[in-house]
Amino acid sequence: MQAAEPQAILTPITEAAIFLTVTVDAGAEGAVAELLPDLGGLRRSVGFRVPEAGLTCVVGIGAGLWDRLFGEPRPAGLHPFRELRGARHTAPSTPGDLFFHIRATRLDLCFELAQLLAARLPAGARVVDEVHGFKSFDERDLLGFVDGTENPEGMAASAAVVIEGDDPAFAGGSYLIVQRYLHDLASWNELSVEEQEAAFGRTKLDDVEFPDERKAPDSHLVLNTIVDEDGEEQQIMRFNMPFGRVGAGEFGTYYAAYARTPAVIEQMLENMFLGSGAASHDRILDFSTALTGCLFFVPSLDFLDDPSVAAAAPVPEAVPDSGDGSLGIGGLRDG
Repeated sequence: MQAAEPQAILTPITEAAIFLTVTVDAGAEGAVAELLPDLGGLRRSVGFRVPEAGLTCVVGIGAGLWDRLFGEPRPAGLHPFRELRGARHTAPSTPGDLFFHIRATRLDLCFELAQLLAARLPAGARVVDEVHGFKSFDERDLLGFVDGTENPEGMAASAAVVIEGDDPAFAGGSYLIVQRYLHDLASWNELSVEEQEAAFGRTKLDDVEFPDERKAPDSHLVLNTIVDEDGEEQQIMRFNMPFGRVGAGEFGTYYAAYARTPAVIEQMLENMFLGSGAASHDRILDFSTALTGCLFFVPSLDFLDDPSVAAAAPVPEAVPDSGDGSLGIGGLRDG
């Protein structure tokens, strides 16, 4: 049986992106269901005019809307984003039923496609969060550090992101967690470069990771390194983008992370906000505030084209696992 084709998740990081979070009222589900198979055509209508710009659009569906559109079965890892309330910092859970991750080398193409998508949304669906991201120099965030260095490459990237035998009914799919962070650049820039590097766990200028013995326990790198019960590091794909408004003093990072199971990303966020080992929280959070948080399932292209056919397709036998569906890396603690 031919494998389900994933959406265009593993596109290289681009110069521009638009992130649209949409809520859908009861009664608008039918119009949304009609839109999903048309997404490819809408993207082609814009991207075909400038093919070298590499326009892509990935759509994710939240747990509540999934239940209203498709019912059971639900993808194994799909649930509402869980708020994490630590001693000092909180990762909030905010509304989101539908998500569009639009990317290209040019912002005008992203904007044109966003306009077409917004025009197709029914009256009961509204954009509740919109962020226009841009590439900053050599993939740096507005804190001045290269972002995305640890993304896997090649076959490892696909293995980290695309569901296969672990949830065969939804093979070709993925999970996406998004958050919008605002940075306190004034306070951050009061730190010395050495203090900033200690917070990240890598050098600022040449982006070299510190040896393990030099990493602070509350550094970003330490708290975002997740290993399973066999000691194997678990990987995700980050497509973060800077955004901001200079006049408003708004400087941020839009966090967009894909994985074949949300458990890996959730463990990273748990470590950051609730602490792990000798760290009470990620040092970066003293300068970066999370304003939003959503979890989406990213179905395969086959599913988007025809959910009824995809759902009725024969399911290959799953590879035996530990029996509990986990990666052996723990779950979210109550905040």
